[in-house]
Amino acid sequence: MPIFDSIGIAGSGATTYRKWLDAVSDNIANMNDAVSTSSAAFRARYVIAQPANDGHGVQVGGIALGSANGRVVYDPQNPLADAQGNVRMPDIDLGDQMGQLMMAQRGYQANLSVVDRAKDAYQAALQLGRNA
Repeated sequence: MPIFDSIGIAGSGATTYRKWLDAVSDNIANMNDAVSTSSAAFRARYVIAQPANDGHGVQVGGIALGSANGRVVYDPQNPLADAQGNVRMPDIDLGDQMGQLMMAQRGYQANLSVVDRAKDAYQAALQLGRNA
């Protein structure tokens, strides 16, 4: 495999993991967003990865959305509460999101390391060519 292919494949992986990080960050940032019970809750975003069209690497194939039903929570102090004191909250589990955040972060770092190693190997090959 040529060195530039490895950089491109790792770059596509890093891009996909970055989009996963963005989705998880968005989910965490909105997990406490309350709405009235007549409205739809914030829908969690989940990245769907697929092989790249060119057969080298990976790409984001789409985004899956969580349930708009969320969960109904008793919070009579909330200005959006209905007559029974309930509001609708997103059905997002912080523990699950933190696990996804760690996996996406590690994958992102691993792909950047591959790019770094490939770059170092290319520079070493150029140096050998100069000394010959």
